[in-house]
Amino acid sequence: MTRPRLVTGARLRFDDVREEHQLLVPEGVVRLNPTAAEVLGLCDGERSLQDIVDALAARYDGADLGDDVRGLVDAMAEKGLVVDAAA
Repeated sequence: MTRPRLVTGARLRFDDVREEHQLLVPEGVVRLNPTAAEVLGLCDGERSLQDIVDALAARYDGADLGDDVRGLVDAMAEKGLVVDAAA
């Protein structure tokens, strides 16, 4: 995965009633924790996976987030929710 983006038809939103982040897909809704929502919010098909890691590391005082970000993106890709814009 080089430039992750959400699958066509998917969008992120925050449900004020349930107070949770969600990924809306044609097949339903995926409930997200705030961290996953933040990562997926950066998956725009323009940024590389490394750009996303770097942006989050800058937000969190240089924390080493590479493995966690890659793991999340890979898991979402396995579920068909994230695709590689470079492909």
